[in-house]
Amino acid sequence: MPTVLMVDVDGVLIRQPPGRVWYATLQGELGIDPDELQREFFDTHFEDVVTGRADLLERLGPVLADIAPDVSCGDFVEYWFANDSELDRRLLADIDAVRATGMSTQLATVQEHHRAKHLWEKLGLQDHFDRMHYAADLGCRKSDPEFYRTIERRIGIAGKRICLIDDDQANVDAARRAGWNAALWLPDSRLQEVLSLLPSSETC
Repeated sequence: MPTVLMVDVDGVLIRQPPGRVWYATLQGELGIDPDELQREFFDTHFEDVVTGRADLLERLGPVLADIAPDVSCGDFVEYWFANDSELDRRLLADIDAVRATGMSTQLATVQEHHRAKHLWEKLGLQDHFDRMHYAADLGCRKSDPEFYRTIERRIGIAGKRICLIDDDQANVDAARRAGWNAALWLPDSRLQEVLSLLPSSETC
């Protein structure tokens, strides 16, 4: 079995209840049209933000000034982070149990700097994981082989000793191409069952 468990955040550790999205009450609470926000900010600026080429607040400020001049960056970010933070407590308990056996548990996720800090400190993921690796810090997404190579260099462990669990098949495939073990995480997945299907430490 691999010695490092890499866990995705959105779609694995954090999952919205069925039929709900984090911006469900955005228009009612802050007066921001989600479609306009998607078009003017996420579609236009977020790629630079999430890969660390631009700061969230620097790109968000001018957009809000145009589409929602009465809403501050702080108010929007507080709403966003609070409504996109539904942790899977059962999975966290299973991760803690695996960590107690000596396996290193780490995060591998596509985040920008501000939300990464929020997840690690405010949501307390630092209590369950040894390290956090995220796109803005690495400078690339999971589709880029450099995402995996950089993590390997940082932790000093070869990819064959690492397993990623992720809810996106494209990320699972990219990790496998990089030489990692990887498993697709589904809504009804259980960690021990997923780990039991991995190669043993003698063969990986």
